Amino acid sequence: MEITTRPAITVSERDLERLEGLLASLPDDRPGVDALREELDRAQILPSEQMPADVVTMNSRIRFVVEPAGKEMEMVLVYPRDFTGAPGQLAVTMPAGIAVLGLTVGQQIEWTAPNGQTVRARIVEVTYQPERAGDYTL
Repeated sequence: MEITTRPAITVSERDLERLEGLLASLPDDRPGVDALREELDRAQILPSEQMPADVVTMNSRIRFVVEPAGKEMEMVLVYPRDFTGAPGQLAVTMPAGIAVLGLTVGQQIEWTAPNGQTVRARIVEVTYQPERAGDYTL
């Protein structure tokens, strides 16, 4: 996955710690590992308690629009261990999951899909964010 636009992103200290642990446990050749590492390396890191309410964090439920299809979706950004393949789940190691992590409502990001097509996602709303809800256990 090659991200072609790189808007500023924010990741909580708690998410960073958990995601770094996840990356350490995955083989380096697993799809998405390098792209997720790159995103974490460039992220602004904040304490979970200071996370703005409109930022996509792990276990957030978000509404976003995917172009060029113009399709609006609502999904929960989950860790691979929580990914069951059920509708409405987006694993953080998938291209779209890597792309939306840390974005703020109104931001968009573009990446090149494996088929060569440019895909763009724009965050419409963070309908649930664990930090905003005071849930620091997720």
